[in-house]
Amino acid sequence: MIYTREDDMTTGIYRPAYHATYRAALDENKNLIAFHVKTGGVPESSLSANRFPAGAVDNYLAEEWTIVSNVSVGAFRAPGSNFIAGAEQSFLDELAETMGKDPIDLRLELLEKAKTSPVGKDNDYEAERYAGVLQLIKEKSGWGKDPAGLHRGVAAYFCHNTYVAQIVDIEMKDNAPVIKKVTAAVDCGIVINPVAATNLAEGGIIDGIGHGSYSAITLKDGVPQQNNFNTYRLIRHREAPKEIEVHFVDNKKDPTGLGEPLNPPVIGALANALYKATGKRYYDQPFLVDPKLMG
Repeated sequence: MIYTREDDMTTGIYRPAYHATYRAALDENKNLIAFHVKTGGVPESSLSANRFPAGAVDNYLAEEWTIVSNVSVGAFRAPGSNFIAGAEQSFLDELAETMGKDPIDLRLELLEKAKTSPVGKDNDYEAERYAGVLQLIKEKSGWGKDPAGLHRGVAAYFCHNTYVAQIVDIEMKDNAPVIKKVTAAVDCGIVINPVAATNLAEGGIIDGIGHGSYSAITLKDGVPQQNNFNTYRLIRHREAPKEIEVHFVDNKKDPTGLGEPLNPPVIGALANALYKATGKRYYDQPFLVDPKLMG
């Protein structure tokens, strides 16, 4: 039996739908004193309560909720991590701007606290390795020496036992973003096959950009409004990054994974680069889908 494209798209499984709200409190000197995330979804939550910035802020609260649904959902390359990384890393950049700090420096300051005087005992990341990929990306990308005409966004995330930091460089051409380069720093332990690892990282970056920018499915009265590629938008060859540069941390840690960890942070880095280019915060994923294709 061969399904038609319409049957395939309207009777398949979908990524869960997520929503998150972030809040932070600063003292009179713009020091971060409290951090609150409340997130949930249909039919599951994307929250990992003990991940960064848990352990880095004295007053930290993470809450979650869920709504039951009969829409079939399933895993599709880090669905929960893709969402929460984009939301969290966008918020951290917004927070850095309010505090008057460099976005990488703010993350490194928080990780230093998590390393030297952590809050709580159940944090599920190693602050030193997390900071390591940020330091590496800062060095390899020439952060702070931004090329003229480019708008840069940074993000870093830990998931599937791997630490990744990424910088997205875009330029605006005819009022549309063009991704000139993505630089990635990855700590996945010992790299067994460098060529295959680089290829997997590059594919994850392109996939993350594609699904963070396009690929919306909307439901009306329980029926998907997109049933073929004329309404369901995928990333195109010309929209992929013109250059991708991947750097691996050289250590003797046990190897972890590369199938999913490159996807999530590139979504946050793209959102932050788009803000630098347009002055607009991108709070809704996918960021660039054409409203006319939304049913």
